Amino acid sequence: MHRILYIEDNRDNRVLVRRILLASDHPFEMLEAASAMEGIRIAREQKPDLILMDLSMPEVDGLTATRTLRAFPETQHIPVVALTANVMQADKTRTLAAGCSGYIGKPIDIDRFPQDILSYLRNGA
Repeated sequence: MHRILYIEDNRDNRVLVRRILLASDHPFEMLEAASAMEGIRIAREQKPDLILMDLSMPEVDGLTATRTLRAFPETQHIPVVALTANVMQADKTRTLAAGCSGYIGKPIDIDRFPQDILSYLRNGA
């Protein structure tokens, strides 16, 4: 079973992603965090296989949270995939420079999304 942590301040987005992944034919377990700081804590404690990171969150943004995760030995190897509406090329460049392993734009393609996640898991993104 693949354990996925989704760090996202918008509850509706968390519900949507959880429903899509849990309804797929793949064995996903979902962990969720409503803030970057909560997500960092959960990642350090639960050590998920992959982290989905919203970039636009209040208090601590997703890029800062990703850099923080990369600083801890217990989380630096976990792939972090940005899941964001910021889809300009400059956003993608900043995302990868901050330590994200990949990038999925919103709105997500619900038919492809589980396969995209599996691809990141297989490649260790």
